[in-house]
Amino acid sequence: MPDDVGVFASTGGDPHGRVWPLTTVRDCFALLVAGPEPLAVDGSPFLGLPDRLVPLDELRDRLMASRCPQSTRDTAWALVIRRSREHGSAWTVGCAGMALPALASVAGRLSRYSAADPFDVHAEVLAGFLAAVTTARLDLPRIMVRLRWAAYRAGLAVVTQAREGPRPDSDLFDARGHVGESGTGHPDLVLVRAVADGVLTPAEVDLIGATRLDRVTVAAWAADRGTSARAAYVLRSRAEARLVAHLTGLDASLVSSRPAKAQPIASPANNATGPPARPHLVSPSASAPGTVSHPAAPRDALSPVTTLLGGPRPWV
Repeated sequence: MPDDVGVFASTGGDPHGRVWPLTTVRDCFALLVAGPEPLAVDGSPFLGLPDRLVPLDELRDRLMASRCPQSTRDTAWALVIRRSREHGSAWTVGCAGMALPALASVAGRLSRYSAADPFDVHAEVLAGFLAAVTTARLDLPRIMVRLRWAAYRAGLAVVTQAREGPRPDSDLFDARGHVGESGTGHPDLVLVRAVADGVLTPAEVDLIGATRLDRVTVAAWAADRGTSARAAYVLRSRAEARLVAHLTGLDASLVSSRPAKAQPIASPANNATGPPARPHLVSPSASAPGTVSHPAAPRDALSPVTTLLGGPRPWV
């Protein structure tokens, strides 16, 4: 397993001499899985795991393997989380250590172009994850994905707060890039800025990020939040329409969540919980007579939209 937090291993690079939160997790986790009696779980009940005690660092690697069944991931995570809730201490550190690659990735992306102190972002990402460990429903699928998005939301709050605060040097800030002006950026960064710009709510970012960038179904996302799949589809469709309009500079009236006439659609009776069509840009050439034609959005402005609304996922 690569050292995803190696950049924070030394306090020498921090001007305040601070020990980074994820570095502390990494070091404590390493102690827990070292020696003749590492923190481990019995792998015999789990499909695809060896019939022996499996140290948590090995368990993490096995669960992250693409060939690992999702049912095994969820069952193993549920076991470790229950032990954290019952015993705390070492098992809570064990949970954080198993999630460390995901937490480091989330914290790194959120802090990369943020005005917030990266130390604060990393601390909030970890705090958000640990809070979710105590409350996440273990009877629903994709436990780790939901924990990661809880960590993401916590870090996003810090990033958004910093972006909305005073800007002592506007030229320097603008040089770091603004979605409303350039329209380009990493999908995560697009979502962060959309919240800061008042285009999306944190709940909408959570929905779009989880269902577009991760392998979370809309039905699973909705069930975890006590709403219907249909309501979640409608929420996502409307949010994505606003996001497309914001990124391209087009009027919101030119971004439709309704399917084009030439596209066949399923009967509502047979697809009551299915998704509405993805938001699409209304072609100027298809405008009705008498309407004002607008220039097409530049290709680079649509690149983050393509990724967010169904393009290749930059990570899993």
